[in-house]
Parts: sequence; structure tokens; C-alpha cells
Amino acid sequence: MATITIPAVRSTAKPVIDWAGIVAVAVGAGGLTLATSWGGTTYPWISVEIIGLVVVSMTAFAVFVLVENRAVEPILPLRLFSSRVFSVCCALAFVVGFAMLGSITFLPTLLQYVDGVSATASGVRMLPLVLGLLVTSVGAGTIVGRTGRYKIFPLAGTLIMALGLYLMSRIDATTSTLLESVYMVVLGAGIGLCMQVLTLIVQNTARYEDLGVSTSGVTFFRTLGSSFGAAVFGSLFANFLTARLPEAIRASPGVDPRVVSTPEALHALPAAHIMPIINAYADSLDKVFLWSVPVALVGFLLALALKEVPLRSSARASAADMGDGFGMPRRESNERCLERAIGAIMTTRVRDHAPRIIERSGTTLPTASAWGVIEITRFARARGDAHIDEIARWHRLPTAVLDPTFDRLVADGMIHRTDGILALTPAGESEVSTLIAALRARLREQLADWGAQPDDGEINRVLDRIARRMLGDEADAERPALAAAASGA
Repeated sequence: MATITIPAVRSTAKPVIDWAGIVAVAVGAGGLTLATSWGGTTYPWISVEIIGLVVVSMTAFAVFVLVENRAVEPILPLRLFSSRVFSVCCALAFVVGFAMLGSITFLPTLLQYVDGVSATASGVRMLPLVLGLLVTSVGAGTIVGRTGRYKIFPLAGTLIMALGLYLMSRIDATTSTLLESVYMVVLGAGIGLCMQVLTLIVQNTARYEDLGVSTSGVTFFRTLGSSFGAAVFGSLFANFLTARLPEAIRASPGVDPRVVSTPEALHALPAAHIMPIINAYADSLDKVFLWSVPVALVGFLLALALKEVPLRSSARASAADMGDGFGMPRRESNERCLERAIGAIMTTRVRDHAPRIIERSGTTLPTASAWGVIEITRFARARGDAHIDEIARWHRLPTAVLDPTFDRLVADGMIHRTDGILALTPAGESEVSTLIAALRARLREQLADWGAQPDDGEINRVLDRIARRMLGDEADAERPALAAAASGA
């Protein structure tokens, strides 16, 4: 499907791919993950295989540092770590990922072996955790957007996550489903408070040229922490279970050791016969959650070192957006990051921005007329002409509601109207240019804390493109924020 439908586009740009950095970080991360996964289970910790993997990984990371210092376009510029905020957020993201996925990975195992539920039911039983995570993520983002204060959330989140992990370590075969659900809500709430704000903090403090790579950098460290957490806690679980299971099998008369590794087959046997085995699994899994608690507390100590700086307008506007907080690492252009930030500003505060833009532009047009010329420009650029019926249909209004506005524009000499088709006169085009200039100035004002200055060619190009798109100078399927605001006004 992709081969057939995606067109081949030749680009004049020739990016310099940091192949050496990619290989080095992959070897380093992969080697350490294997070492933590195999250590103490497949191979002894003090073995040639494990020590060799650690040495290779450390060497690969050292090579990565050397490569990144010399790369033309490094995948992770080391200059980012000169920022205390970025360094703390990366460390905190690693810890959160380590404790989160390292423990959550074993929740289905706990539910299936200890409670005897099916694989499908174990997924359903984890919905309280998802609920707690979503509610606190959205809530934290909303509060940060309104107050501009964010440090309290990773502090509270790591403590609540530690509490949730401790509560999960108390689960055994006698714990009720309701109580398990409450414990999961607590754990999910802690995770949600931590994950959402880390990306926001980095985006708020990064320089414009580092927006994309700083966002993906924090996400990468969270993903890396998740990988290590799953490996480390998997190794711990295997060791704990190996120490308890043989004795539990001996204490379970008539139980075939071959069914021990299959929860459905195990729970098909009489409960009295398999109780020692269930307790062995419960004790082993409880220890995994208990060992996760110190990791979450390390995250709390890191959060104490987090510096709180005033939030940019764009960061506050997009604070409730969970996409970056939970997404996979991706390399997004700085211009695209800036476009999304401006879009968030204009979308969330549209009714505040439009009157100011029109007032400061110096246009002679009232608000309704300004909206009218904007709509005509947008439809003419996107569809070839602007028909009043199409404009009315787009806004789900009767044509008669818009007639007075366009009749006034005709009387003022701003537009021509022929058989329902509307076209700007030179005077109308001049007013549109005035509005575009005012919008550009307003955007620069909102981006003052990004260091967006009129002599910065790259940022000006972004602002100009956004201004044209919002006012319809480029074909765009989305409703322009300014037009929507003027309509509401």
C-alpha cells in the first residue's frame, strides 16, 4: 500500500545523517539491555559474557560522545546537557520509564497467576491504571497551562508513584479486585503526573534551533529507561521465582511441574493444591514492585533539583496536549515545532487575539468586514474563487446572515460581487495586506520569549508562512483561527 500510494519526491536538501552516532548509541543501549536481562539468569553476573557486554557498551557510549562532538548534524547534540533543566529532565525521564514499564510489565503476570484471570481479563483489569494516568495527565497539563507552575507535579508524581508501587507489592491471593483497582489508580496517577510535564519543561527552556532534538531526546531517555526497567526487573523476577518455585512445587501434591508455567492450566487444578505455587508467584512479583519503590524515590530527589522557569505562552497553550508526553521519539523540524506552538496559542486564545490584531492593524474596516475580506481571500486561494454560498456552508450559516457584511464591503469598494462570486478590489487587497502585517506583529509579540526577533530570517519565514496560511494565502483545509475569532466577535 505504501509503495503504491506514497509519491516519490525528489528533495534538493541533502541532510547529513549521523550514521556513526546511531550505530554507537544502538550498540551501547543494546549491550547494556542484554547484560541486565541475561545477568543472574542466563549467565552469572561475574561471567565473560556479561562483563564483555558491559565493556562493549561502555566503549560504544564513549565512542558516541566523541562522534557527537564532531558530527555535522548529531542525533543528540551534547551541548543540550549544558542545560541543567534538560539534564535533570532526561535523568528523571529515564527513572520514570525505568520504574513505570519495569513494574507495569509484570501486572498482567500478577493478575493471571495470582488472581487466575485470563490474558484478556488481565488487560481489562488494568483499566483503572489507565484511568488514573489519563485523568492526572490532562489535569496536570491544564493546571500548568493556567498557572505556569510545573515543578510540583513531578515532585508529587514520583511520591505518588512510589506509594502506588508499594501498594502493588502488598497484593496477594486474598486481595480483592476493588482494592487492586484502587492501587492501580494510585500508580497510574503518579505516572501521569510525571510523564506529561517533562516534555513540556524541555520545550519551554530549549532554544529554537534545539526544539525538535530536545523533545525527542527526553522521550528517548524515557524509552531507554523503560527498556532497562523491563530487563532489570525481569531478571529480578526470574531470580526470585527460581529461589521459591522448586519448594512450592514440592509442597503441591499431584501438580505436574509442566503446568506451572501456564496460568490457565495451573488454575484448572484445585485451589488447595496450587496455593503454594500461587504464593511463590505472588511473593516474587511483590518483590519486583517493592524494588521499584527506591527507583521512584530517586526520581523524587531528581525532581527536587529541577529548576522552575516561567513558561512561554506557546508552552502554556499546549500544556494539556498529551501527544509529546506519551509519544515515541521522533525527529521533528524546528519550524514544525514552532508552527504547532503558534497554532496552540491562536487556537486556545483565539477570541483574545483577533480583536487586538484588528485594532492594532490600523485597518479602516470594522470587525465583521475584516472577517469578510479574510474569508474571501482564503476561499479564493484554496478553491479558485469565493462564492458566498460556499462560505455560508462552511460556517453552517444561512446565506442571508452573511449578506449584510458582504453588501457593506461592496458599498465600501472593498469587493466586487457578481452572481454570488466575491472578489477583492485593490482597496480590499490592501486591507488584507494590512491585516497580515498585524498578525505577523502579534505572533512576534507572543514569541518574544523564544528570542524571535525581526532580523531572524528563519523565524520570520515561519511567521510569514503561518500568517499566510491562517489568512488563506495558502490552500489549507483548516479554519483560520483569526477568521474564526472575528466571526465569534
